Amino acid sequence: MMTNLFSVFDPSTTILNLSLNWLSTFLGLLLIPFSFWLLPNRFQIIWNNILLTLHKEFKTLLGPSGHNGSTLMFISLFSLIMFNNFLGLFPYIFTSTSHLTLTLSLAFPLWLSFMLYGWINHTQHMFAHLVPQGTPPVLMPFMVCIETISNVIRPGTLAVRLTANMIAGHLLLTLLGNTGPMTSNYIILSLILMTQIALLVLESAVAIIQSYVFAVLSTLYSSEVN
Repeated sequence: MMTNLFSVFDPSTTILNLSLNWLSTFLGLLLIPFSFWLLPNRFQIIWNNILLTLHKEFKTLLGPSGHNGSTLMFISLFSLIMFNNFLGLFPYIFTSTSHLTLTLSLAFPLWLSFMLYGWINHTQHMFAHLVPQGTPPVLMPFMVCIETISNVIRPGTLAVRLTANMIAGHLLLTLLGNTGPMTSNYIILSLILMTQIALLVLESAVAIIQSYVFAVLSTLYSSEVN
């Protein structure tokens, strides 16, 4: 029984003080053996084409100053988030990306590593970034404060954006799902069912878009420090 609307996001299944719901995050490891097949199946060919397209796009965003192989990190990030977003659409599977515990754990180390790399290796460039080109001298102190704040809140905005989008759609689906059993009118019940199917399609699109946005923004933050 739900105590409140957000209890569906509560990792409550525990054995030996370990929350087993978080194990759904690692179910993607079961798909790795596909890549070791001698003859790849259709799923593997489609997935390879998607990864190749992402690699080209991330390579363009990173520019010529990007290190070789750096796109692999962002492609892996995209794959992890998208897989967990889709898992949350299945019944009785915990949505790990709807928790700040996971999203902040992904965003904060990335942002911190970019900042440390930039300030240690390109200090002058990072100072120049605090004042956008063409800023009047009078506004320069204010722009430094604004740019500093915008840099500091980046991991928070990355994490909250993903979490909020996952929670919003799942809450709507939960509300409609709880309304259905209490409805005796078949017309209203069919309308609720059609709305849920439409929301499910929308959530599938959101699952892809949000993982793509997270990976692209991380790539852009990385390109700024080079």
